[in-house]
Amino acid sequence: MTPKHFVSALAATKLPSVFNPWRDRCSVHDRRDAAGRRRDNLERLLSAALDARVETIWIARDLGYRGGRRTGVPLTDEIHLDRAAALMGGIALERATQGPAVAERTAAIVWRVLDEIAQPVMLWNVFPFHPHEADDPMSNRCHTRSEREATWPLLQALIEMLQPRQIVAIGRDAQLALGELGVPTTAVRHPSYGGQREFTEGMYALYGVEEHRPAAPRLPFDMPYAASDCALA
Repeated sequence: MTPKHFVSALAATKLPSVFNPWRDRCSVHDRRDAAGRRRDNLERLLSAALDARVETIWIARDLGYRGGRRTGVPLTDEIHLDRAAALMGGIALERATQGPAVAERTAAIVWRVLDEIAQPVMLWNVFPFHPHEADDPMSNRCHTRSEREATWPLLQALIEMLQPRQIVAIGRDAQLALGELGVPTTAVRHPSYGGQREFTEGMYALYGVEEHRPAAPRLPFDMPYAASDCALA
């Protein structure tokens, strides 16, 4: 499967109480061509990953409303979109939303670590879309087992396309879900809710990076759920 075909398959998926950033448009925050911009972002990212022969995929649980829902790039908020473009060889990644750029705490921690590692990696989620409460599209909820299983072929297609040497599960939810799907992983703690230090140390150990910066201060935003076992419901 090519990046273009993969992105088309993503964009064709529609589920209730789920925002698909490569298909859907937020009437409040998105530009008119937002879904198309996010499709272009992801297609360029995948093509760059293939060109760079990226060896590792980092996989978390699902998209958050402050990050990948807005950018179309998993684990990446608008504050770090330019850094994602630079890490993947200077590709063009464009904002799809209006107004001030929005930050996400998890993305800030992930990109602080990526800056230190200085190697291109592919970022993804077990459930590739943004699940939200039925009456609140700007909320985060855990995806369900049926939602995960419905989108499993997409994750399988991504792995087959990139042929990574290593898959890193970020958080227990991702680790358990990927284990259920038969995907071997190396696990690190999710950086949310007190896990920043363990996440950082785990990633630095995997890449042989000696940490020389103090831990970043707690930021005033975060995903409003803990990295628990709720994704297995």
